[in-house]
Amino acid sequence: MRDEPFAADALVKNAFLGGRVQLWQPRDGYRAGIDPVLLAASVPARTGERVLELGCGAGPALCCLGVRVPGLSLTGLEIQPGYAALARRNLAGNGLEGEVIDGDIAAPPEALKSRDFHHVIANPPYFEEARRSAAPDEGRELALAGPVALSVWVGLAARRLRYRGSVTVIQRVERLPELLGAMQECLGALEVWPLAPRAGRAPRLILARGRKGGRAAFRLHPPLVLHAGAAHIEDGEDYTDVVRAALREGQPLNFPT
Repeated sequence: MRDEPFAADALVKNAFLGGRVQLWQPRDGYRAGIDPVLLAASVPARTGERVLELGCGAGPALCCLGVRVPGLSLTGLEIQPGYAALARRNLAGNGLEGEVIDGDIAAPPEALKSRDFHHVIANPPYFEEARRSAAPDEGRELALAGPVALSVWVGLAARRLRYRGSVTVIQRVERLPELLGAMQECLGALEVWPLAPRAGRAPRLILARGRKGGRAAFRLHPPLVLHAGAAHIEDGEDYTDVVRAALREGQPLNFPT
């Protein structure tokens, strides 16, 4: 658990969306990769809508979404005060107005209970505590392997969602049965978009979406291929065009229709 704010020399600044987002991140704690950027790109938010991120960390997804879609009302919930303070700094540094609430997903604060949102997003810990060796940094470990079940994440997301609103989650494919089981209890119109590292390879991650009050049949979409070619054979990026546009140009990553 990271309770204290990060010292200046404990941080590095990283560029996202081709430099449109500048994000302060810890040198040694949890640092965002492409996963929260892809999550943010996939959210079907429109100007004027309210978005909640559960477990926002330093705010990479909120910042990328806010820069891509101006005029959103952004809210984050984060259990680690040090990361919550960093998320507030990152939102302000990118010219975004937003609120980051300190609190536990398993026991949400009163400040959140009376509010509803058009969209809820989450990048829950990918691993279960009992099935891995802990990372040496406690803040990073909590981001990678939290103690809260996916059903608790999904349940809170559904309660805070307005009718017809969407929940979008990025997660490892191994935990898809658990995630879908939780989502079908309180959401409808479920759809899953696998993310494959290369053509012909098994997906490692998935994007999953559900809607409050949705009635459409479940949909399993063809995989989104992240990298071009059969293998990485030269220096530089090899993202496919649609993924590069989302990561570097801030373009939306729309679920297949």
